[in-house]
Amino acid sequence: MRGEKAVTVRRQKVRRNNIKLRLSFFLALTAVLLIVALFADKLTPYDPYLQNYDISFQPPSTEHWMGTDRYGRDLFSRVLVGGQASIFSTLALVAIISVFGTVVGVGCGYFGGKLDAVVMRISDVCLAFPGLVFALAVAALLNGGIVNAVIALAVISWPKYSRVARSQTLAQKNSSYVHAALLAGDTPIQVISRHVLPNILGPILVTAMLDIGTMMMELAGLSFLNLGAQPPTAEWGNMMSSGRSMLQIYPWIVLSPGLAIFITVVIFNLLGDTVRDYMDPKNSRSR
Repeated sequence: MRGEKAVTVRRQKVRRNNIKLRLSFFLALTAVLLIVALFADKLTPYDPYLQNYDISFQPPSTEHWMGTDRYGRDLFSRVLVGGQASIFSTLALVAIISVFGTVVGVGCGYFGGKLDAVVMRISDVCLAFPGLVFALAVAALLNGGIVNAVIALAVISWPKYSRVARSQTLAQKNSSYVHAALLAGDTPIQVISRHVLPNILGPILVTAMLDIGTMMMELAGLSFLNLGAQPPTAEWGNMMSSGRSMLQIYPWIVLSPGLAIFITVVIFNLLGDTVRDYMDPKNSRSR
C-alpha cells in the first residue's frame, strides 16, 4: 500500500510540474504577443498606411515578408499594427463582460428576490438567440465601428459570466464562514468583497481565459462583415474582408491576417486550457 501511495504521489508531482511548465511557456508566449502588439508602431519596417501603387499585389519576398495589398501597403506592417486593434479590443471586451457579468451574478445570487428573477429572465432572452446573429443585429443598429462591435458582443456575452457567478455565489452564500461573518457584524457588501468574491474568482478567471479566443473570432467576424473596424484601419478581420475577392489570385492578402488570427487564438486557447488544469482542485491538492 505504501508503495502504491508513493507512486501516486510521484505521478501527482510529475503532473503538477508539467502543468506549471506549460503554464510558464504559454504565459511567456502571451507576453511576447502582447509586447509585439503594444510596440507594433515601432516594429513595423514600413508605414502600414503608406500607399504605393507601383508595388501593388507583390507576393511575399525578402523585402515584403507577407507581400503587399492592392494599394501597395506592406502586409507585414499592417498585420503587426492590426494586432493592436484585434488583441486589445478582445481583451477589453472580455474584461467588460467578465466584470459586469460577475457583478450582476453575485448580486442576483446573494440578494435573490425580484432582482434575481428579472435579471435571469433578461439573460435567458440573450441566451435564446444565436450569439453571433444577435451581435450582428446590434452592431448593424449601431452603424459599425470597432467600439460598437465591442458593445454589440458585450450585450450578448455577459449572461455566461452572470450564470457562473450566480451559481458559485449560491454555493458560498450558505457556508458556515459567511454566517460567521454576518454574526460578527459584517455588512452584505463586506461579506461579498471579503469572502464570496475571493472564493468564486477561480471559475470566472478560467471562463474568461477560455473566452478570449472565441471573442477574438467573433470580433474578426463582425469586421469581416464590415460591422466592425472600418477601412483604412488595420484590423485582422477587416483586412481579410478587403481581400476576400482576391483570394484565388492573390491569396497572401487574406492568408496573412488569417494566419495572425490563427496563431493568436491558438496561444490564448492553450493558455486557457492550461490555466483550467492548473486551477483544477485535483491538481491543487498536490501542490
